[in-house]
Amino acid sequence: MIWPLARRFTVARYRGSALGLAWAVLTPLVMIAVFTFIFAVVFDARFVRGGSAWDYALYLFCGLLPWTAFQESLQQSAGVVVAHANLVKRVVFPLEALPVAHVLAALAGQMFGTAALVAAVLVVRHELHATLLWLPVLLVPQLLLTLGGAWFVASFGVFVRDTAQALALILMAWMYLTPIIYPETLVPERYRALVQLNPFAPLVRSYRNVLLEGSPPDWRGLAYVTACGLAAFVLGYWWFARTRKNFADVI
Repeated sequence: MIWPLARRFTVARYRGSALGLAWAVLTPLVMIAVFTFIFAVVFDARFVRGGSAWDYALYLFCGLLPWTAFQESLQQSAGVVVAHANLVKRVVFPLEALPVAHVLAALAGQMFGTAALVAAVLVVRHELHATLLWLPVLLVPQLLLTLGGAWFVASFGVFVRDTAQALALILMAWMYLTPIIYPETLVPERYRALVQLNPFAPLVRSYRNVLLEGSPPDWRGLAYVTACGLAAFVLGYWWFARTRKNFADVI
């Protein structure tokens, strides 16, 4: 049931648009162009010493891909139960599948973007690293973290209708507190420990390692992300299952 729902959500997102699924690649490309101009051209920021603005764009793209999938999953899940209120009173329908389908739909967009990133790396650097094969390993903790968060916000969205608006603010702050549009070296030393508490910081670092730098993932950081993801997955599912019986009364 989850796979047809994910395909339906993916198609519905771009149905009726002239460019269709091309928006999955075009949207992050526009963001990359804007951030690259502001930070790499205007402020002369670089992720690697001696790198060009094109290198900055590649590092930015690499960080935005997992973050965008995470952000879209949570934003879409915030109102998914209310949007499918007709299914709430059907005891046999597994409501927990709705957030999962949105997570997979966002992951499909990430895969389209990753294909575009690989093509861009070939054009700019004329090489690909074998460490690219580590990519599926990085998806596991990312999916655990995303699924747990999606179940949490899907439940909160039923009881607190301001969830989507509050979530947008939280995610915006979280993105800027994650070294996505700037390198970690720019973070003052006294704040480095706080950055390491952010589970997305080592995840983004590992994506850049395997896709751009030809090095293995940050295994220590990835273990931390996995632990956070497992905790979010278990607690998120537990909370959704616990509160589900009250959905019909609220809706």
